[in-house]
Amino acid sequence: MARITSSVYTSHVPAIGAAIDLGKTQEPYWQPVFKGYEYSKKWLEQEKPDVIFLVYNDHATAFSLEVIPTFAIGTAESFKPADEGWGPRPVPMVTGHAELASHISHSVIQDDFDLTIVNKMDVDHGLTVPLSLMCGQPKEWPCPVIPFAVNVVQYPVPSGKRCFELGRAIGRAIRSFPEDLNVQIWGTGGMSHQLQGPRAGLINKEFDNMFLDRLIADPKGLANVPHIDYVREAGSEGIELVMWLIARGAMNDIEGGHAPEVKHRFYHVPASNTAVGHLILENK
Repeated sequence: MARITSSVYTSHVPAIGAAIDLGKTQEPYWQPVFKGYEYSKKWLEQEKPDVIFLVYNDHATAFSLEVIPTFAIGTAESFKPADEGWGPRPVPMVTGHAELASHISHSVIQDDFDLTIVNKMDVDHGLTVPLSLMCGQPKEWPCPVIPFAVNVVQYPVPSGKRCFELGRAIGRAIRSFPEDLNVQIWGTGGMSHQLQGPRAGLINKEFDNMFLDRLIADPKGLANVPHIDYVREAGSEGIELVMWLIARGAMNDIEGGHAPEVKHRFYHVPASNTAVGHLILENK
């Protein structure tokens, strides 16, 4: 049977992708950010996942305001890097895993969660920046990736509790897949940031680190944090953190297993106008 071996959590700041693409990673401003991922890149090389299930949000690239799916799973064989207005990022094509994605879709919908099935879409920085942070600049990504897009851009957006319970359903779906696969589930976005209005530039270190603490030790309690708390404490774009709860909900301890091991934790301010958070948890 397939197994979820670990979960990875990281910000997906678009300026990070630009710094990588333009060769600026060793500049004084950016060096501390990329230093925080040096361990992670070596760890990923050792772990050799067969599939990455990557939770992210589309930034009005694959989906316009005409059609806004709350949860959308990519079931195609491959996904092109999107042109977000300045050309596609110079990164490899993303290879999908249609068979596992279709199995997850069937299982999760039968588990009473509504998903939008997407057989063709381009993937933007929300998905490619995490891959670049963890993989560097390879000629091809190390394994297939299943994109899972969550609407945290246009209200109404899903609650943390809904995301957490969806993660549990995704975890059950993956573990019921009959092929022997090493699957990682990644939650991306956040941390605290606001891009517009009087509070533009807001970063809340205390909230961010509280979130990381509770994500590790009290995920069920964290899932009950209401939307207004994210907006008030973490800024309007801080709501992206609910996507981390999908990845956390899929871990073994939520279904009665052992608590995961914290392999790596990193936090840095700022990268562009955003706090960068990163965490790796391994199932035991």
